[in-house]
Amino acid sequence: MQLGIFAKTFAATGALPVLRAVADAGYTAAQFNMACLGLPSMPDRIEPDAARSVAVASIEIGVSISAISGTYNMIHPDRRVRESGLVRLEVLAASCADLGTRLITLCTGTRDAEDQWRWHPDNATDAAWSDLRVEMEAAVAIAERFDIELGIEPELANVVSGARAARRLLDEMNSKRLRIVLDPANLFEVADAAERHRLIEEAVDLLAAEIGMAHAKDRHADGSFAAAGQGVVDFPHFIGRLKAAGFDGPLITHGLTEAEAPGVGAFLRRVLEESDIA
Repeated sequence: MQLGIFAKTFAATGALPVLRAVADAGYTAAQFNMACLGLPSMPDRIEPDAARSVAVASIEIGVSISAISGTYNMIHPDRRVRESGLVRLEVLAASCADLGTRLITLCTGTRDAEDQWRWHPDNATDAAWSDLRVEMEAAVAIAERFDIELGIEPELANVVSGARAARRLLDEMNSKRLRIVLDPANLFEVADAAERHRLIEEAVDLLAAEIGMAHAKDRHADGSFAAAGQGVVDFPHFIGRLKAAGFDGPLITHGLTEAEAPGVGAFLRRVLEESDIA
């Protein structure tokens, strides 16, 4: 696996300074965010030279661009918000070749109008699922047009709240453009060790063929998020299950500070190396 980090973890601005910071912290891959160029995460317009600066810096520094963040609320209760998100998704998709990546990560969304990462009871309704299907069909059409892939991440607060919902969406959409971004800390909030292991095993078993990228953040025992290695997620178990399933893609850490980045990288490298020995 290739070890990477959210580029937005670093305070620098500009492709070259950001990717140099990624490399200096010990990572060889990054999930990029247009905010690193001083733009909105999903801009209305991306100048070709700005996009190409990312690919050029990637080659110069030796840090691959595993994905670009394209998260907007795909089931926002206001249709106009969803329509605006799709327009910006197309802007990102049109720039992927210049950016040097083929994967855009998505947020399947929530009925919460204020926070796309907060659960709403209406997420569990047929209407929410129907809106997601419509939105995803439009997103897949964009992906087809620009020959890219879209990453769906099971998130407890979103309409695709777990592995079974992700499997359902994959089966219903039946598109090779859809990939899974799997983060073990998004599969539970508070659970004992046996249940955490069960949820990870279920997710890998259900989604293995479509996992395009893994994420690595952690949770404290009280359910709050933590940097990888500082909580209750059993990363040797998670990485071992991924490897056993044949996954050899990027492992991207996030949910950490810039100061924590070197230590988290060292922890994850050690887990990866020990999994190779095992």
